Amino acid sequence: MRKVLLLIASLAASPVHAQSDFDSWLDAFRRDARAQGISPATLDAALSGLAPDARVIELDQRQPEFLQTFSDYLGRRITADRVARGQALLEENKALLDAVEQKYGIPRTVLVAFWGLETHYGAIQGSLNVPSSLATLAWDDRRSEFFRRQLLDALRIIDAGHVSAADMTGSWAGAMGNMQFMPSTFRAYAVDGDGDGRIDVWQSLPDAMYSAANYLQRAGWHANEPVAIEVKLPDGFDWRKARVSHRLPVAEWAALGVEAVDAATLPEIVGRAAIVLPQGWQGPAFMVFDNFDVVMKWNRSQNYALAVAQLSHQLAGGHAVSASGGEAGALSVEQLKAMQQALNEMGFDAGTPDGLPGPRTQTAIRLYQALHQLPADGYPAPSVLTHIEQSHAAAAAAGKLTLAPPPTFADPTGLP
Repeated sequence: MRKVLLLIASLAASPVHAQSDFDSWLDAFRRDARAQGISPATLDAALSGLAPDARVIELDQRQPEFLQTFSDYLGRRITADRVARGQALLEENKALLDAVEQKYGIPRTVLVAFWGLETHYGAIQGSLNVPSSLATLAWDDRRSEFFRRQLLDALRIIDAGHVSAADMTGSWAGAMGNMQFMPSTFRAYAVDGDGDGRIDVWQSLPDAMYSAANYLQRAGWHANEPVAIEVKLPDGFDWRKARVSHRLPVAEWAALGVEAVDAATLPEIVGRAAIVLPQGWQGPAFMVFDNFDVVMKWNRSQNYALAVAQLSHQLAGGHAVSASGGEAGALSVEQLKAMQQALNEMGFDAGTPDGLPGPRTQTAIRLYQALHQLPADGYPAPSVLTHIEQSHAAAAAAGKLTLAPPPTFADPTGLP
């Protein structure tokens, strides 16, 4: 974060120097883009007169101050108004959505759920010039290669005549149109849904819907299978089994006493399913299927994937999540970093303290919870942080900040 503040300060204090450095980079980029076949006309239209945008760099490097609980995440994204608007749009666009579903096998409620979550049904698509934002991010050295590739793809889209440089607008990161496709995703999956010879994911709803469905189908969508359903877990459920990487046939989950909340029985599918607890053992539980993995290819957030499933469910007339949200309160990023550091010092490998609750951190929390006879759900709840802080203080007072090798679960399925 200190680096981005210095960069922003330098852009403000020495704009001439920053512009000179950016211009030198842009000249070299233009030569490379021209060598790759992008026309001079496109390069002139998209890149002339650009200047580095400090706001774009700040947004790219900004970290959230607090983690967001699942209940807060869902409550902000799935509102009564959003459900009602989505249901109206389902009726309004019935013929189009029927045709897309018939061609690609993606349920219309799923497509409209993506649409609602990405851009509030097209109302908030982003107004920044995409070539300008991508050039700024490609010039910056944090993720320069990624954004350089995106900029080249954006120029190829312009060169192909799908959109003008001036009309190519989107988010600060370059996501575009109704479904917020990155340029590389556009070039790989976008489809001319209305047959006019160009692909307009901004204004043409057929282009946007056909493109999204094409992406999901090619990402491995399983027809007639859900993304996720809310389930009720039996008393005495082994919380260690509740994680996305632990898959069992649905019949085995049923034999363990897992029940669907909104149906008489669990769905009959060929593949395997997992149980996830997005807000720990006290919150709602979901059974997730292969299509959950497909949605995760779109956005790597489990909360996002569950939101797609839940909005789609409510658009189809289903009820909201029935279980309570779980333990209240969210850790700050700094608190999670402290938790990770404390776990490491006590012999539980949480990885580099980065404030992100990834699989390695979740496993470390589970191991700690199992050792201390806590529900081993791997969730970084505030109460778990308090427990870890107390254990760490006791270990420090005893001069023992590395405990015995962390325990392993004696489980025939090979759970860590």
